[in-house]
Amino acid sequence: MKLRPYQDDLVNKIRDSIKSGSKSICAVLGCGGGKSVIQGKISSSATLKGNRVLFLVHRKELCEQIEGTFAICGVNFELCDISMVQTVSRRLDKIEKPDIIITDECHHSLAKTYIKIYEKFPEALRLGFTATPVRDKEGGLGTIYETMITGVKTEWLISNSFLSPYKYYSIKLAETKGLKTKMGDFDKKQVALLMEKSQIFGDTVDNWLKISPNTKTIVYCSTVEASKKTAEAFNKANISAAHLDGETPKAKRKNTIDDFRQGKIDVLVNVDLFGEGFDVPDCETVVLLRPTKSLTIHIQQSMRSMRYKEGKTAVIIDHVGNVYRHGFPDDEREWSLKSKKATRKENEIKIRDCIKCFTTFSFNHRVCPFCGYEILNESRYEKEMIDYELEELDRKGMLSKQNYAFYEKLKTFEQVKKFQKSKGYKFSWCLHKCKELRISIPNKYDYRLENFM
Repeated sequence: MKLRPYQDDLVNKIRDSIKSGSKSICAVLGCGGGKSVIQGKISSSATLKGNRVLFLVHRKELCEQIEGTFAICGVNFELCDISMVQTVSRRLDKIEKPDIIITDECHHSLAKTYIKIYEKFPEALRLGFTATPVRDKEGGLGTIYETMITGVKTEWLISNSFLSPYKYYSIKLAETKGLKTKMGDFDKKQVALLMEKSQIFGDTVDNWLKISPNTKTIVYCSTVEASKKTAEAFNKANISAAHLDGETPKAKRKNTIDDFRQGKIDVLVNVDLFGEGFDVPDCETVVLLRPTKSLTIHIQQSMRSMRYKEGKTAVIIDHVGNVYRHGFPDDEREWSLKSKKATRKENEIKIRDCIKCFTTFSFNHRVCPFCGYEILNESRYEKEMIDYELEELDRKGMLSKQNYAFYEKLKTFEQVKKFQKSKGYKFSWCLHKCKELRISIPNKYDYRLENFM
């Protein structure tokens, strides 16, 4: 298997770093850049020279996948052990001493199980590979790796047709404010309660039909129950869908994935299965129904639809606002090995939504990069006709008596503003709901939006 030029370049940089005396190297390459092939070539070269390789993965599902890639790359398996980190950490006295330890998805390297292995074999050359060299709680990986080598960025991979361009849609179906944090991410029990509301599943299907119908789609859910209900909602709408999770029997999982690959299933709904490093069938759309504080999870899941195909534009439908916490998949990010907090505060990232084509993009744009709509001209949409029902209710003095959920029926800025005043809510509530309902907000309130968003 011949490496692409940018992959060869990364391998050469690693070799040069080793020659200069580096004993522990973290290699960074954008998601979809082909890290497993690079790892296979390095392992093949190492075993050819008689060096023993210990290759660490964090999930059992990855072992068979990596073995297939390594076989194509010509790795000598008599000198290469591919194992789960949990297994190796329990059997350290039975593991043959490695010359090289290669760690897949090495942002996990700060975990105690990995450190236990590294400390057992301190003389081994240490190589780690990841697209996101941070651990959500600890920050950089400087306590494990002394050198960082970066390959090409995600934006470069898109521009050079190694990944597909994408459109991003952020349509919140659940508000994550107030959720507690446990182990660096949102509390699973609270997320389960938030995401298992019946209207979420129906709205997920409705939005899919509006934005990206008839596309091969992977949906990421927070819980098994939510995943099953989401698949059920798609099937009720006569859209073939199936649910998978980590407990799904291997044979059933394989058959389901094969059906998806062959087009017998349109939508594959899962819980933390098609995540880091897992090779999934080509798809055109991903739907995010799992809110996360992890930059790594966000990038891994949002980019699953971006495998390159000529003429393809991937679609990402974010129903949980992950883009507002982490930004876009191809955002420029400065990585560091320093052990400090590397994540931004929630809501610090500013995003715009186009009211014409409904795509999501950087707040710095004043013109939609997808349809060319000028954000400065939004005021022309302000003078829409007031909904008859709202006017009738207002004339009878009944608007203030409507329940809170009535705002979901509103269609224009003036309607939302009128309802806000009738209820005695703050004006910020009006701005928030207009954004949620994807309603144009007049330009004269831009100064309020700067502080609000």
